[in-house]
Amino acid sequence: SIISKNDFKSTLLQLECHFTWILLKEDVDLDNIEDKTGYQIEYQCIKSNVASYNMLSYVCYLKHLHEDALQNLQKAEEEIEKNHPNETDRRSLVTWGNYAWIYYHMNRYKEVQAYLSKVEDTCKKLSSTARYKIQLPEIYAEKGWALLKFGRTYYGRAKECFENALKKEPNNPEFTAGHAIATYRLESMSLGSGESESSSLETLRRAVELNPDDTSVVALLALKLQDLNLVEEGERYIEAAMEKTPDLPYFLRYAAKFYRKKGQLDKSLELLKKGLAVTPTCSFLHHQIGLCYRAKLFQLKKPTKYAPREEMEALIRHSIFHFQRATQQKSTFFPAYNDLAMMYAEGNQYREAEETFQKVFQMTNLHSADKQELYYYYGRFQHFHRKSESEALKYYMEGLKIETDSAGRIKCKIALKKLLEQKIREGSGDAATFSTLGLIHQLNNEKQQAIECYEKALKLDPENEEHRSALCKLRRSS
Repeated sequence: SIISKNDFKSTLLQLECHFTWILLKEDVDLDNIEDKTGYQIEYQCIKSNVASYNMLSYVCYLKHLHEDALQNLQKAEEEIEKNHPNETDRRSLVTWGNYAWIYYHMNRYKEVQAYLSKVEDTCKKLSSTARYKIQLPEIYAEKGWALLKFGRTYYGRAKECFENALKKEPNNPEFTAGHAIATYRLESMSLGSGESESSSLETLRRAVELNPDDTSVVALLALKLQDLNLVEEGERYIEAAMEKTPDLPYFLRYAAKFYRKKGQLDKSLELLKKGLAVTPTCSFLHHQIGLCYRAKLFQLKKPTKYAPREEMEALIRHSIFHFQRATQQKSTFFPAYNDLAMMYAEGNQYREAEETFQKVFQMTNLHSADKQELYYYYGRFQHFHRKSESEALKYYMEGLKIETDSAGRIKCKIALKKLLEQKIREGSGDAATFSTLGLIHQLNNEKQQAIECYEKALKLDPENEEHRSALCKLRRSS
């Protein structure tokens, strides 16, 4: 039966494909995704390039390049023919869904109808109860990979997708790798916030066991072991993987991170530059190189060392250059902006530092963990470079108010506590100082100290109802 344009829309929304997975272009740098996906195809990072071509097609659509979008879907179909000749239908459902949507946006309704019929027939054949939808593990997985590409707000959903895929095929190496990567990334965001920090360890071990040749996952396992102070075991994995894929950019970036965290900065830089020679527009590599130069700078600045001025200035320049490149290649690379701003401040370029921070404050799509990091670094900038304790307190407090458990929130809490205790030692602590410190003790479950702080606050400001009610609540609960 022929459908009208309005009916098409409701049918299209039932499909499982990139157009219905709520992947918002505001959350990503499209050129960056395009580059990254191109490299993945070139270096065969993922067993099947079908998902990569589907993703490229969606990116082309977001850039209003409909013909290019169709060409990528054609390539996805060729990959399916080549790699899955016996199950072309079930493997093509996402691609056909994307075709239907792109033709719909091109007002070519005959083609829309043709692809909808293909999806419907395949769903019927695979005995799906829904007309245009079927729960297949490979579709869950493709959705998971797509979500991972769209940044940290999507990681939780990505993890769920891989979990659903694994319910159907618990020993699938690709699904296990996806699940491990999503879990690892989620954990890195909340690192140090008391969440169970080793839940990705088991998944990563399992992924490596199922596919020891996937060296980028091997490198993530090594980084996780390093986080848990199992450095020697981690290094054994890095060295074994280095023999398998000495030139794979995806492996090199994580191996370099491992050596940087271990303090072997020259070795890290050598690997990063090797990776950069292959993938010159990789924002991750530029950021890591900037971090290496920064670490070298901080080593030179140690009080025990004599630091030649020229050498320090050169390190600041190199660091700024690579942090700049990282933000140019990926406009949503929030940590790189913070690092760039702080490095400008190191070089006494306060105007540039302020402008860089303001750029991030203007961004509307920050994850709450990113906001906490931003408040922390801006607070540090105000405190140590602008010498304004009151501004620093204000921004650390803003970071603490956001109730997401993350590394950034912990940093804000520690910095705030230090600053308040210093004010009290110097005799400049007022009621607000004591009540804020009381709140921090409360967050740390240190009830007795919290009560004492609120009592002091109330003594200094007996009329304050907020201090009084906080104190009453605490006394009741202790």
